Amino acid sequence: MRKFIGALALTCAAPLASANNVSVCVFDVIGANGDVFNVMKDYALEMRSLGVNLQLKPYTDEGVAVGDFNAGQCDAVAATDLRTRPFNKFTGSISAVGALPTYDNLETLLATLAQPRAADLMKSDGYEVLGIFPVGAGYLFVNDRSINTAGALAGKRMATLDYQKDAIHMVNYVKATVVPSDITNFAGKFNNGSVDTAYAPAFAYEALELYKGIEPNGGVVDYPLAQLTVQLIAREGAVDGDTAQKAREAAWDMYPQVMSLIESQEAAIPDEKWIKIPDQDIVGYQEMFRENRLEMRDGVNRAPSVYDPRMLKLMANIRCASNPGAAECTAANRE
Repeated sequence: MRKFIGALALTCAAPLASANNVSVCVFDVIGANGDVFNVMKDYALEMRSLGVNLQLKPYTDEGVAVGDFNAGQCDAVAATDLRTRPFNKFTGSISAVGALPTYDNLETLLATLAQPRAADLMKSDGYEVLGIFPVGAGYLFVNDRSINTAGALAGKRMATLDYQKDAIHMVNYVKATVVPSDITNFAGKFNNGSVDTAYAPAFAYEALELYKGIEPNGGVVDYPLAQLTVQLIAREGAVDGDTAQKAREAAWDMYPQVMSLIESQEAAIPDEKWIKIPDQDIVGYQEMFRENRLEMRDGVNRAPSVYDPRMLKLMANIRCASNPGAAECTAANRE
């Protein structure tokens, strides 16, 4: 399961044949041998104990997986929250830029969302979130170690997912150049030098061979830009309410297993390839990210309105509980 994130697989099976069968389009860049697909297979075993048979079908193209789900060719889809945000803006905002700077923060959030009191927030416009799985922090891979500040990004070519509106806004904010990409080709663009930077979890270092793109003078900026997740989205009613809650709890129970995988992926990046950020610079990054989150919450300053204010507030409370002395934690600055 080394390539968990690269294995962002979407499983699509036939439409519900009975009340106990749920077809799932699973996106995994690697396909049926990828880590995401393997995680979903483990999850399917847990669901079987709940009387639900998840019929998984792998997809290496995330857009096709989501498209098949929209077309009714499967009952559920497992995809990155960047793609599932239209189905649930609340959980789709977990990956808001800079909102969860530590894995401890992420753990607190996912534990909270797995509780029964959060069940209503898992439903939106006829869809329901049945599980949330970490993919790991997103890091900036660069071909030049001097690209270690926001100012140094000005004019640089950045592979940017063309459907990720918040990323496009951030790239424009730092005056870098958006190079439209998708999850199937961004790595190739970085590795062949078509772009100067790419944004990905640690799994991509080996699974997508980003180690090629950082040679000989690049590296990985050691600051988590966001926490990425794979979310299992089903049409509301695909399973009953009690089973849906147990499904979310089953996904949360897999958190230690998935984080162990992520930790091994990050450990696989040699120490000398990480680019350390000075503490004084991190404070500036955090404020920049906060300003951008608020813009993308409110849809101001040409920013798209993509973040759910309830999720931003919840994540701010988690950050401030862990770091109450932060400047953002004053009453005037709270999200």
